[in-house]
Amino acid sequence: MISSTPDILISGATGSTGRATVDALAARGVRFRPMSRSLSSAEFAVQADLDDADSVRTALRGIRAAYLVTPSTERAEAQQKQFIDLAVEAGVRHIVLLSQLGSVVDSPVRFLRYHAAVEDHAFASGLEVTALRPNLFMQGLLAVSSIVKSAGVLPAPIGDARVSLVDVRDIGEMAAHALLSPVPLGVQTLTGPGSLTHSDLAGHLSSATGDEIRFEDVPPAKFGEMLTGVLPPWQVDGLLEDYAHYARGEAAEVSSAISDVIRRPARGFADFANEHAAVFRRE
Repeated sequence: MISSTPDILISGATGSTGRATVDALAARGVRFRPMSRSLSSAEFAVQADLDDADSVRTALRGIRAAYLVTPSTERAEAQQKQFIDLAVEAGVRHIVLLSQLGSVVDSPVRFLRYHAAVEDHAFASGLEVTALRPNLFMQGLLAVSSIVKSAGVLPAPIGDARVSLVDVRDIGEMAAHALLSPVPLGVQTLTGPGSLTHSDLAGHLSSATGDEIRFEDVPPAKFGEMLTGVLPPWQVDGLLEDYAHYARGEAAEVSSAISDVIRRPARGFADFANEHAAVFRRE
């Protein structure tokens, strides 16, 4: 039985930004309802499948504000639009939506097109909306940590383009702040405190690990081959579009939104590298 006490729902509670939002709310002593596809023993947890409208209706019962993120699948746009419609039906007041920096409906990047379509749907729904548009996640580099450890190389098809990476924990704190805010925050661009090249990232990893780690500007096709078998083909293709977007210099913007809202500086990549040095250190 779902307790009626919490009026905040966290979808994707076991995913990267969902878990960061859960942690941020828990640190504030705020009760919330975590939602995931798997059965959980967490307090107030609810099991729901985004493709099962009835289970989502149950999860949304009595909810005032919801954090919306879905797994990266080809159905993400449809799932999020349906969630928004069900939130309207359930009387939810505020949706905090995970989007992406650079989201526009005519983007050549499929992920940016779908995020823009979901944003448009949310803002047209009559709900109060906060759309969080983060840049590349620092934690995303953990996916290539085995390559860094084995070869001492950080590969990416990006050249010397700069990217203002953001720490997932800052996204979680922004989401928590928005969920508790008496008014929606509108569109918020979330970045780290600086814009860095991948050579800069390799330098920070070298300093943190004590190893010599260099950046290798690999062709997109080779980068795709590295990811084959790790990610499904459609996701590899989408990620290559993301990196082409980065390589064009379209992700270099530095925003003050995190420091403006949560009143402390955004986490920098040097701190992230130091905290995760053991993951990247060569054996």
